[in-house]
Amino acid sequence: MKKQQLEEPLAEYITAMDVANNAFIGMLGGGGLLGMHQKIKSDFDLLELTRKGLPKKAILALAKKISFPIQELAKVMHISERTFQRFDEKELVKPEYSEKAIELAKLYLKGEEVFGSLERFKTWMKTPSVFFRNETPVSLLDTSIGFSLVKEELGRIEHGIFA
Repeated sequence: MKKQQLEEPLAEYITAMDVANNAFIGMLGGGGLLGMHQKIKSDFDLLELTRKGLPKKAILALAKKISFPIQELAKVMHISERTFQRFDEKELVKPEYSEKAIELAKLYLKGEEVFGSLERFKTWMKTPSVFFRNETPVSLLDTSIGFSLVKEELGRIEHGIFA
């Protein structure tokens, strides 16, 4: 008896990142700054970028775009400010630090989408909220749980559900 072999159709499993990817790359200073020769087409491309690490220059471009002082950025990335400053501009920052910068870029892109402008979102991030026990959303970003809380609140705002 011949074994039947299941053949899966040739398909690339692409997530919902297409259009947002161009904005995401822009948030990090552009593809040239990232040393990318092709666009991010899926979460797997983003995973590869994270594992490779981001150039310090791309992280600085993000900080500038979202008006984040280096001290705050270092706190979010769990790296000392001094250690971060020692990296050469073109040097790749370790994946564990780069991942936080990527999460930050994704969060600010989502916030820009929800609030209609990056400036309004930046203002919201620096405004104490009763929902966050009178802390600013930006002050919660030093932990994964804090990132989740901010993303969840963004989702509620996006869907018109206010606490």
